[in-house]
Amino acid sequence: MTVLLVLFTFAIFLTIDYFYAKAKHPVRVAPAMTKAPVAVTPTLKPNMVGGFSVPSNLRYHPGHTWALSESPNLVRVGMDDFATKLTGKIESLTLPQRGQWIRQGQKIWSLVRNGVKVDMVSPIEGSVAEINEAAIKDPSLVSQDPYGEGWMVTVQSPDAKTNFRNLLGGALARWWTEESSMRLQRLMPNALGALAQDGGVALDDIASTLPDEQWVKVTREFFLT
Repeated sequence: MTVLLVLFTFAIFLTIDYFYAKAKHPVRVAPAMTKAPVAVTPTLKPNMVGGFSVPSNLRYHPGHTWALSESPNLVRVGMDDFATKLTGKIESLTLPQRGQWIRQGQKIWSLVRNGVKVDMVSPIEGSVAEINEAAIKDPSLVSQDPYGEGWMVTVQSPDAKTNFRNLLGGALARWWTEESSMRLQRLMPNALGALAQDGGVALDDIASTLPDEQWVKVTREFFLT
């Protein structure tokens, strides 16, 4: 029920954002005689939201895992920047077996920090095609490059198109990350310095500011486990 309410809120947000954008940028009719516009190279802005990286080419599960379509039925999966910074230094990973069937929104892997284990959920449904052996051998890859070398698994998803409709992208993903950042600050009143302010970047190891018991509670809340 909570997830449904959250998704309903997202739908309302997108509708408001659409009409706001139209009102803010009305269509203008160019005059009959104008000078040719000067070509300007667009400025590329980093996809940073609330101190966390949110690449626009990915789709995100509310449990802070991401999915990237590599072909109509093959999807690469990993944990987002918010999750890696909240997790901090990962000691070990347990990934699913090749051929194992996983369901969207259910447990897909476990990670251990300071001897304490937490689980994360899958953004996609299907059969595990490949696992990242390099990340198992060196879990620091996940923190250093969560959207690249730190990927977790690839999944053969027969109904990937439908699965992707249940994920967050674009303005909705950015809003969700911003909301997560604000919630985290409310839950960590004694560690606000660990989070980005005024467009900065969050610390790589927010977990280091929390005692293990509180860390487990916070991660389970954000990872929906």
